[in-house]
Amino acid sequence: MSIWFREAGGDRRERRPRLSRERIVEAAVDLLDAEGVAGFSMRALAARLQAGTMSLYEYVKSKEDVLDLALDEVIGEIEPVEEGSWRVVLVGQLTQSREVMRRHPWLSALTGTRPLLGPNALARSRLFYSALAGAGLSGPALTAAVGALTYYVNGYVAAENTWWATVRTSEADTEIRERVVRHLNEHVPGLAPYTQVDNGDFDSNFLLGLDIILDGILARLPDRT
Repeated sequence: MSIWFREAGGDRRERRPRLSRERIVEAAVDLLDAEGVAGFSMRALAARLQAGTMSLYEYVKSKEDVLDLALDEVIGEIEPVEEGSWRVVLVGQLTQSREVMRRHPWLSALTGTRPLLGPNALARSRLFYSALAGAGLSGPALTAAVGALTYYVNGYVAAENTWWATVRTSEADTEIRERVVRHLNEHVPGLAPYTQVDNGDFDSNFLLGLDIILDGILARLPDRT
């Protein structure tokens, strides 16, 4: 059961002062940044804290609790955007989401596997849904719009992180793109101009794709402003 279901009723015991939940979560984020989800374990976390593994369970019930807490902690790095049009709010939040997911590559793996019910996640979800609802969306269209935007950002950043984990440098990126263009021109003449493989501007491409999705949402609004 997710920690957020259990702690809604305030189920916390008295804790010993040597460790704290805050220290555990901070160390968990650092460990996840360094090793990813696959390299995360309570033993490795305890070693990072220079503590016994069993002592962690005075503050959390399980590894899953720690992952839930670490996930909500980094979601808190997304500064709420509460002023401006619905489009300004969404672009601001989604642009920051991409930046946070670039800093913490493990984030996309966790957001798709557990309920986002922590206080930081819920606060940002409220703003997200409110912006679209205030623009005029409701029902299935509202849910689909949130999904389309969320999946776009998650998928884009997952691909981006994988690319840079493999290619690593801008020089290697440029070299690969040039080789692909030469290959396309040789084997599939005329395709390269359409694919624009040589365009390696991830920032501009992200914003352009986001604009296209938002234009589609705009077309469904009762008042297209």
